[in-house]
Amino acid sequence: MFGRRGQRLLRRIGRRGAASALQDANQMMMDGDYAGAADAFKQLAQGAENPFPRRAPFLYMEAGRAAILSGDSKSGVVSLKRGLTLLASQGRLHRMQVLGQRAVDELTARGLNVEAQGIAQLMGASLPKEPPTQPVPVKHPILPAHCPSCGGTVRPDEIEWIDNVTAECDYCGSPLRGK
Repeated sequence: MFGRRGQRLLRRIGRRGAASALQDANQMMMDGDYAGAADAFKQLAQGAENPFPRRAPFLYMEAGRAAILSGDSKSGVVSLKRGLTLLASQGRLHRMQVLGQRAVDELTARGLNVEAQGIAQLMGASLPKEPPTQPVPVKHPILPAHCPSCGGTVRPDEIEWIDNVTAECDYCGSPLRGK
């Protein structure tokens, strides 16, 4: 069922835990090993669906992004759609809209217009006819570019804030304090 790389990843997750596997996946992305990162993020997302349902959508989105960067747009779009569907089922429509639009923009920039249209259609079917209310913008402190716990990319315009100075990492849930 899993290729050699996937089997190695599963053994590594079992030995060192999901946090180490998440750090490894983020490192693969930074090193340009997009196929390895796609496998790693997908395994993490599948493993997170039940115990950590709030984290799984972001892991699927990153798995999709990595797969597309590796040249596997078909698998990438499947992961992107799974992540967006999970966000919709959790009622996190604003996050779905923000991440879905980023996915559409990145796909379009790569010339994958049919795939971008498929993501846009999914969003159109899942979002209410009235746009979700936008949160009132609040001046937040500057966050680190990467989570110190897992190495995941921190996107300040997309992250969920716990309070005015603390945000939550989308991937591992660690608190991120601004400066």
